[in-house]
Amino acid sequence: MTQTKFLLNETDLPKTWYNINADSPVPPTPVLHPQTQDPVTPDFLSVLFPMELILQEVSADRYIDIPEEVREIYKLWRPTPLIRARRLEKALGTPAHIYFKNEGVSPPGSHKPNTAVAQAFYNKIAGTGALTTETGAGQWGSALSMACNFFDLPLEVYMVNISYQQKPYRRVLMESYGAEVFASPTDRTQFGQSVLADDPESPGSLGIAISEAVEAAVTSGGKKKYSLGSVLNHVLMHQTVVGEEALKQMDMAGEYPDVVIGCVGGGSNYAGLAYPFLRENLLNDQNARFVAVEPTATPTLTRGPYAFDYGDTAKMAPIVKMFTLGHGFIPPPIHAGGLRYHGMAPSLCSLYDAGHIEAVALPQLATFEAAITFTRSEGIIPAPETAHAICAVIDEALDAKEKGEERVILFNFSGHGHFDLSAYQTYLNGELEDYEHPEEAIQAALQHLPQVNL
Repeated sequence: MTQTKFLLNETDLPKTWYNINADSPVPPTPVLHPQTQDPVTPDFLSVLFPMELILQEVSADRYIDIPEEVREIYKLWRPTPLIRARRLEKALGTPAHIYFKNEGVSPPGSHKPNTAVAQAFYNKIAGTGALTTETGAGQWGSALSMACNFFDLPLEVYMVNISYQQKPYRRVLMESYGAEVFASPTDRTQFGQSVLADDPESPGSLGIAISEAVEAAVTSGGKKKYSLGSVLNHVLMHQTVVGEEALKQMDMAGEYPDVVIGCVGGGSNYAGLAYPFLRENLLNDQNARFVAVEPTATPTLTRGPYAFDYGDTAKMAPIVKMFTLGHGFIPPPIHAGGLRYHGMAPSLCSLYDAGHIEAVALPQLATFEAAITFTRSEGIIPAPETAHAICAVIDEALDAKEKGEERVILFNFSGHGHFDLSAYQTYLNGELEDYEHPEEAIQAALQHLPQVNL
């Protein structure tokens, strides 16, 4: 039987999130106060986050229970399908077996609700009055808008200006859920005003949008908290429902991945799939390879130094050790808005630095070519972010073909591209640009890293 879909029941939905801190061979690096450079305290973090999320951030427990209220909402789309991409395999003529975890089936169309629902829940029970956040392409903003609607929490979304212009229907979706959406930089915050004073036509960046969302929360007199869609440990942990389900589904398929692939901007979707499989490497003698895929326009892992840096442009967020292009980095306007962050999740960075994870950077044009190949074989149009993973999967499958190997490839289909059709139109019209940041621009941005003395 040539089975294509591997489906779990709602009773198979994970009851716990997996925390990589319990098993990582690399000790966590300190998180520092942006002004004093001393280790942050719960009091400092509590201005931004509810205490339960702070406790999850620093926890060394291997597993954290998923609240039943969160699991009940997860059931709207979870467990998600694991799909054998047989038609893509045939189109490539590869002996490789390709599987993808389809996170695009969630209501907002991506993996992001896995943490959005959890964060909204913990803020609600803590008595938070409203949330603020940033969003790039709009996947995170859409997910948190839905989650806040479910828990009756007002939400302000600071959307990177270039994505606000490129993806108007993401804004409409967020507003349909009840959120307020603003093109960042805005005149609503002091930092936004300062950016606009220097550059009235600023395309914005995730670092700028984070700064505005943080400022809106910090200056609210305790009425608002801040919610982040990637990078932090509790966010990555909430995403591990993806990998825990995929482990069961690969067992149903009677195979185990030789390589696990995903796109990376801040690291959440990839960690969500990869960390449970990495646990099997660390504890149970499996030997899967892990490949993180980023754009050449924002080559954080492949060209940035491993250093302490601010999480945002205004230097309001904590300082963390990560691969970074500098908090002042303004990325080119590629359509994969979710992959334009200057840094990366600290836990993923430490594992990459220690050699447990590989990284590759791919140009925009090649990723859209891969996306069209996938769309015409599997019938699903991927988000531009997801297209980066697909491009690496195709390269891996063709390498297996050249070497005559029956390689098993698993990747995270992190979101669909239904709101990205203008980007595809640009590609199909032959007008899509490639971007690769010149070394001098990266070095200029890196001149302003904080001088940390531990």
